[in-house]
Amino acid sequence: MTDQNGYRTSIDSSVQGKMEQIWQKTCGTWENCNESTVQSFLAECEQHSIDPQFCMSWIQEHQTMIPNWQNVAETTREWVVQHTSTGSPIQ
Repeated sequence: MTDQNGYRTSIDSSVQGKMEQIWQKTCGTWENCNESTVQSFLAECEQHSIDPQFCMSWIQEHQTMIPNWQNVAETTREWVVQHTSTGSPIQ
């Protein structure tokens, strides 16, 4: 199914839903997000074939709710670079 802009909304919402389930399992809340939990989140997303950069962008949207954001952001960036080809989405 596509929306008015031609995007595949059913797939996107399915991926978003799965990602949010993984977030609940690994982090629970934004306040519980730290370097360790964010790595677990990204690893589990990768296991479910969810693009780590998509996940990273989603986390960044909520940065104001994450304690110690700068360390979490750096950990997230490092993880994505290590687990993707030059930090670009897996094709």
